[in-house]
Amino acid sequence: MNASTFPRFNLRGVRALYLFEMGRFKRTLWQSMATPVITTVLYFVVFGSAIGNRIGEIDGVSYGAFIVPGLILLTVFTQSLSNAAFGIYMPRFSGTIYEILSAPISAIEMVLAYVGAAATKSLLLGLLILATASVLIDLEVAYPVLMLLYLFLVCFAFCLAGFIIGIWAEGFEHLQLLPMLVVTPLTFLGGVFYSIEMLPEPWRTISLFNPLVYVISGFRWCFHGSGDVAPWVSLAVLLGFCTLCIGLVWWMLRTGYRIKP
Repeated sequence: MNASTFPRFNLRGVRALYLFEMGRFKRTLWQSMATPVITTVLYFVVFGSAIGNRIGEIDGVSYGAFIVPGLILLTVFTQSLSNAAFGIYMPRFSGTIYEILSAPISAIEMVLAYVGAAATKSLLLGLLILATASVLIDLEVAYPVLMLLYLFLVCFAFCLAGFIIGIWAEGFEHLQLLPMLVVTPLTFLGGVFYSIEMLPEPWRTISLFNPLVYVISGFRWCFHGSGDVAPWVSLAVLLGFCTLCIGLVWWMLRTGYRIKP
């Protein structure tokens, strides 16, 4: 088969968009990194130290170590959605999205650049919070390689969701609407600060309909070797969410939903 029949990957175009997004990240470093880390440290101090000493252990680990995976994901969820949504919304708002659409870069390459940059930011933030937690709390990670892979997958999936929000949003208020009204409440009810085994019925059964319970439980299993649900179920839910987001992004770009006149 002639090599010219294969689509060419525009690495230079992807790199340019990726570096542009990372440059915006550097310009807002204090807001993007320091603020979430300081907020999470306060969670560690208040819940891990002040309240944790009165609670004792959950699933054989101290309460401070128990909440670390949930607090990391709490920040990763919100920052992934915010970074990816804002990244694609700003070109739409300023009208420069038409220059990107007319450039020799495919829709897949555009998604790789924007989602890749947002996922890089979230991954760095998650690792920074983990390093900070290791200083404040006696913490051991049972499966460090799986933990890193799982964190990367979570960053990628929620950045895809943020990319969808950024295309769907018709104004700046829409960028925060779904994260604040849906994702943040589901995260707090997903077992960030507790095990759903501690809930009475019917709340325990109701919690099983919250998809973030599975995501947080899977990440917690990578740390402590135990979780509210089986790790393979958590991974299946996360991969299913990732597949759903890929499908929605593909449909939006194929139809030009809110990015083409």
